[in-house]
Amino acid sequence: MKNAVLSAAILLSIGAVIAAPAPVADITGGSTDERVARLERIVKAKQQSEYQMQSRLDTLQQEVLDLRGLNEQQSYQLDQVLQRQRQLYDDIANLTVNRTSVSAASSSPSEAGHASTLSETASYEQALNLVLKQKKYDEAIYAFGAFIKNYPNSTYSANANYWLGQLLYNKGEFTSAKKVFNTVVDNFKESNKRGDSLVKLGMIAEKAGNRSSAEVYYQQVLKEYANSSAARIAQQKLTAL
Repeated sequence: MKNAVLSAAILLSIGAVIAAPAPVADITGGSTDERVARLERIVKAKQQSEYQMQSRLDTLQQEVLDLRGLNEQQSYQLDQVLQRQRQLYDDIANLTVNRTSVSAASSSPSEAGHASTLSETASYEQALNLVLKQKKYDEAIYAFGAFIKNYPNSTYSANANYWLGQLLYNKGEFTSAKKVFNTVVDNFKESNKRGDSLVKLGMIAEKAGNRSSAEVYYQQVLKEYANSSAARIAQQKLTAL
């Protein structure tokens, strides 16, 4: 659509220039100086007309580029919103599944196993609520750290590490955040948080001024997680490098 508008505008501009009557002058009469002066005026008028046409074309092209930039920015913001929504849906779904498992386990004779599952789920939910509901981010950092230490083999471990890394990143503690994101990348290769963690590692590398390292992370995301939201963000980051 935008290309069609640009093409139409260019054709109209060119048509206007072509249709514009050329200056009429008799260059055969008069002295040599007069003829030269008339020729110079004609050439100057033609150059002015061409300059005005080029200026209009440049303006139209810039407007199209501005519209494309605005569209890309809005797409990026929408991807970020959708990513956060998917994260919330995943966490809610996981909590629902584990609550169901806990309820079913209550009828089991193994009370010790039931208590362990309940404690693990409750600990993760408590840490999550500190972020999503209470906005107590410093307390959430401590809660996720405690959860990871107490339940290293939990099904929530990858998500807990990612949340911890994100909280540390937002706080500006990039060295600690990098360590946690690397844990997700190295230890949870099947997690849907691995691609997002690679993007964050690239962003941390950028902040450290290591553009080549950032490019490696973004390229890895594009290679291993093509067509994902993480890949779209990685491509935008690469373009901006």
